[in-house]
Amino acid sequence: MPSISWRARSVQASPIRKLKPLADQAKRAGKKVYHLNIGQPDIPTPKEYFDGIRQAAQGVLAYSPSQGLDEALDALAEYYRTFEISLNRDQIIVTTGGSEAITFAMLAVTDVGDQILAPEPYYTNYNSYAQITGVQIVPIETRAEDGFRLPDRTSIEAKITPKTKAILFCNPGNPTGVVYTRAELEMLAEIARTRNLYLIADEVYREFTYDGAQAISVLQLPGIEDRAILVDSISKRFSACGARIGVIASKNSSVMESALKFAQARLSPPTLEQYGLIHLLKSSEYKNFVREMISEFARRRDVVYAELQQMPGVICAKPQGAFYVTAKLPLEDAEHFVRWLLTDFSLDNETVMLAPAAEFYATPGKGRDEVRIAYVLNVDALKRAMRVLHEGLRAYTKIR
Repeated sequence: MPSISWRARSVQASPIRKLKPLADQAKRAGKKVYHLNIGQPDIPTPKEYFDGIRQAAQGVLAYSPSQGLDEALDALAEYYRTFEISLNRDQIIVTTGGSEAITFAMLAVTDVGDQILAPEPYYTNYNSYAQITGVQIVPIETRAEDGFRLPDRTSIEAKITPKTKAILFCNPGNPTGVVYTRAELEMLAEIARTRNLYLIADEVYREFTYDGAQAISVLQLPGIEDRAILVDSISKRFSACGARIGVIASKNSSVMESALKFAQARLSPPTLEQYGLIHLLKSSEYKNFVREMISEFARRRDVVYAELQQMPGVICAKPQGAFYVTAKLPLEDAEHFVRWLLTDFSLDNETVMLAPAAEFYATPGKGRDEVRIAYVLNVDALKRAMRVLHEGLRAYTKIR
């Protein structure tokens, strides 16, 4: 039988989804499972988004231009202007989700065998995009005990080799909830300038900041216009994960011309979903929607963090952004614990599903005692889920 490709063999299974069969089994056994493993907001998508789709759903459902509909590009440019980010149509491409935007960025600036630096832990699917494109992710170490802040410049530059082509980071951070300071971002910008690297910023969680923290865009940093690449998505800020509308944006014309070739190869981003976005961004409601959603997630963050602080031996920084927290647990094998919660534990016939954090790292052995918690449930459900987790951790540490 012919063998499958090295890409197929090397791409990892999603640690966020791979334990789903155990959750399904628990549900079939009659347990209620609180899903804190996946970043799927439960807040209803704005009505205006669906209105835009309904209004466009007539006649022929045609391809959109590979770059995206002109109206969508203009609506996105206006959205970015509200953050003092000035972009024209040629500097934006609508992608099929943020995943495609990141893949396009990697393809545009690397060759097979090149390297991209990334602070770890990082969004685990970066590994998959890198393996598909033939790129190696080289980790920049951050630690739970330090709140996952970036290390100093010397430590980062020590990772750079002749094969290094870019630094990729998520701000606000998935899976850590960290929001990088201006000083941290200016350090990355200076490294990119002096070492001739691209700076790729995943800004999907831009609006999700708490306690006065501010997410500064890579496109707001001066002096790196030729090497700054923004990747984005509407999935989180508009609770529209299934729409699959993302963005790659840069003022580097060569990067955008390259990305457009990849976009042409896949023909078209989703057409109806772009009309939903156009209508939503033209409405007067989307800013209120985002503002209210962030307030709700701040309340959820407070519930999760307060409960984690009550668990002996748990180490985590208070998240400043996104809707995740990575917590270090007082045990050796977090994945075994997560599996045990689904297969062997319940409290009043309820249990909880988390994401083991080891596969959010590139360094072997790191993150084995950590989990990522996505606080995407309503406050009452979160309170119950965290109580189940607390009791589960207490029971597990007694038997291990």
